[in-house]
Parts: sequence; C-alpha cells; structure tokens
Amino acid sequence: MAQVGEGVDLETSVGYLLKEASSALRTAMEDVLRPLGMNVTRYSCLELLAQRPGLSSSELARGAFVTRQSMNVLLQALEREGYVTRAETATVGKVLPTRLTPRGRRLLAKATVAVRSVEVTMLSGLSEPQRSAAARMLRSMVDALHEGATTAGAQ
Repeated sequence: MAQVGEGVDLETSVGYLLKEASSALRTAMEDVLRPLGMNVTRYSCLELLAQRPGLSSSELARGAFVTRQSMNVLLQALEREGYVTRAETATVGKVLPTRLTPRGRRLLAKATVAVRSVEVTMLSGLSEPQRSAAARMLRSMVDALHEGATTAGAQ
C-alpha cells in the first residue's frame, strides 16, 4: 500500500483502473477478431464507416485513435482487399470519402457479433441500471477531460 504523498493507490485509482480495463478489453477484442483476419483498428474503421459513411481519412484516424498516416496505410489495405472504396477524385479539397463495400459490410457483421460477445462478458457482473450508470459516468469523465483540454488550450 502506498504511503501518503508517495503516489497513487493502484487498487483505487480510477485512472489506473480505466487503463487496466482498456487494456483487458483491447486484448479480449483482439482475441475474437483475430480469427476473422481483423484487429481492433480495422474493426473500428469499418464500424465508423458503417455508422458515418463518407468519412475522410483524418476523421477515421481520430475516431479510431490512430495517426493519419496509419489510417492511410490501413485504408489502402482495406481498399485492396475489397472492404472499402474511395472516390478517385476529391469532392471537396483533398478529402477522399470512404465507404464500405458489400464485402466490408459482411465482414463487419461477423466482427460485430464477436465484439458484442466481449462486451456482454465485460458487463456480465452488472445489472442494467449499473450498466447505464457506468456509461453515464464514463461519458462524464470523457467530457470533463475534453473540456479541460479545451480550457487549457485557450489559456
């Protein structure tokens, strides 16, 4: 147990527990996605495109928490494999909107089932009200951090 002033108690630190949960979630998702030839970043990209067709590479990178360069490499691979299509020419500026192909939608449907099973396992010890409360609390934490970053950037 840490002495007062010697750091954080890792057993009760919300930040540490969130990082541990994030790491465990990513590992579990990678495990169920691997047999489909996917990883979390590929899944995130396809899911974002299903929910928001036409996103740019930069928007996809932000949504999947990767660099623009990594997303560009991923999109090239997904396009070669027939999971996405991108316009030949930009409709606005340099943006090449990306869309899922029917093949991409079929792969995403399989991946979604696998990912949902991980989430069901993760939440299995919580009641429905606890699940809703957890989602609200996490959203509040994310919003507070984004607001703090915006406030700090304005100073």
